[in-house]
This record gives sequence, C-alpha cells and structure tokens, in this order.
Amino acid sequence: MTDSPLTVFLIDDDEGIRRSLQRALEKRGYTVESHASAASFLAAYDPARQGCLLLDYGMPGMNGLELQRHLNLLGATIPVIFITGHGGVPESVQAIKAGAVDFLEKPFRQAHLVERIETAFAVARERLDLHEQDRRLRARFQSLTARELEIVQRMIARPSEISSKELAAALGISPRTVDHHRARILEKMNVKSVAELIALATR
Repeated sequence: MTDSPLTVFLIDDDEGIRRSLQRALEKRGYTVESHASAASFLAAYDPARQGCLLLDYGMPGMNGLELQRHLNLLGATIPVIFITGHGGVPESVQAIKAGAVDFLEKPFRQAHLVERIETAFAVARERLDLHEQDRRLRARFQSLTARELEIVQRMIARPSEISSKELAAALGISPRTVDHHRARILEKMNVKSVAELIALATR
C-alpha cells in the first residue's frame, strides 16, 4: 500500500460552507482540496491521489449523484460522503446503493463528519491494499512464458486432467518437460501446490 497522505476532496458550490469546512478540517490535520463544482474537480482529478470525496448533492450543472455515477463509470475507487441541504430519502438511498459511505444532511456535527471521513479513509486504504495485491499478482502471471501460461490455462479449464501424463499428451510434449514447467510455474507464482495456483488464477 502507498504511504502517500490521503486527501479530503471537498466539492460544494457554497463558498461560505466550503471555506468553513476546509478550515475546520485542516485544523484537525487533514489535507483538503476544495472545488466549487464537479467540473472543477474532474478537470483536476488524478486517480493516483487517494482519499475521500466530500460531495455536496445539490450543485448547479453536474450534481453530486451525477458526479458519483460518472466516477463509477470511470472505475474510480475513491469513497464518497455526501453532504446536502436538499436531498431526501430517495436520493440518499440512491447514493448509498451506488457505494457512498454516508449521506449527511446539513447542518451536521463536525465530530460526526470526522468519524465518517475516518471510515472513508479506512475504506480507501483497504482498496489500495487490494489494488496492490492485484498488481503484484498480475506481475507474477506476466512473468510466465507462453508455454507456462498455456499449462496454467489448461489446468484451470480442466482441473480433473492435470496429471503430467495428461498435460503432456494434450500439449504434445513429454511428461518430464511438463514436470519442469510445473516446477517453474510454482516457483514464479510463489505457491506450493497446484491447488493454490488454481485459486490464484481463478482470482
């Protein structure tokens, strides 16, 4: 997982609320980047910068729910906390179903907001960990030769036919060569058994 600091990205078209929230959060030690609109945030958006999105629901132009949908379509993993003075039950349900951490109605207690930000940061860290695990797993598979990858794919497709003799017959090579490839595959993938390998490949 990266050790880069997490950022609170604050998007609210109300300048007074935006400045007040930014000051309050920065006093508590948070790094805050504020934007007056969804368009401003998207223009500066860098998926490599992690944290959480503190998002006003009722904004002119692209509203909060529309921005959330857009980010989901982009495959963004940044957790979202909605803050609103306009939303109701249908909007909050829609936001939560789309993956929001919470939907807070203004005015809200700062302590509650901080609690939700910490929850969002925990979600962000977990997603970063999973992303890093997936990156390392992809790198292991990319280290396999074409023949080794072919053997792995065959073991996944036909787990009941993975003896050296069966694989050798299917691939037109000797069982001894299959054994050599199998040993190299387990070594490269850092697993001790074919069962572990199949579990990783399935993931």
